[in-house]
Amino acid sequence: MTGSAPELAVDGAGASDEHASSDETAGTEDRRLSDLELEGEIAADYIEGLLDIVDMDGDLDLDVESGRAVVAVVGEGLDKLIGAGGETLEALQELTRLAVLQKTGTRSRLMLDVGGHRARRRVELRKIAIAAASRAITRGEPEKLAPMTPFERKVVHDTVAGIDGVHSESEGEEPGRRVVILLG
Repeated sequence: MTGSAPELAVDGAGASDEHASSDETAGTEDRRLSDLELEGEIAADYIEGLLDIVDMDGDLDLDVESGRAVVAVVGEGLDKLIGAGGETLEALQELTRLAVLQKTGTRSRLMLDVGGHRARRRVELRKIAIAAASRAITRGEPEKLAPMTPFERKVVHDTVAGIDGVHSESEGEEPGRRVVILLG
């Protein structure tokens, strides 16, 4: 009987450690989700203040997608917050990320969308990526796309990753950084 007691204790300790590790992982994931939700709330407060200053109306939707906080401003007449080619939106996103950094001390990967611009742009970019990949395959040579924002390049890279026979790389420096679609 005494010979089996230490074995049971070891087995019990191992199971307990394994369970504790699982609990720690769940706790870390919960904490990360809570951190992302906090980022979204800070960003929403910042954007609300901005909307008040520029006297614009918009509803704010907060979400967490793919490990990042997402804040969407929904409403009519928000084009000035998007700007030509989304340049104003990119600047607002960076300012919002800085507001989150100031409050939390942590760099944010927050995604800001205004008036559904990013969702519409995502659809356009997927079409562009598919067409460019097709041209690269047909011509047998690399296809260089126009300079894009980091958001736009990521959409293109993700799309190209799902197409057989091609892959993509980024080249150049901001603001002229672009995607090149290569065979292979």
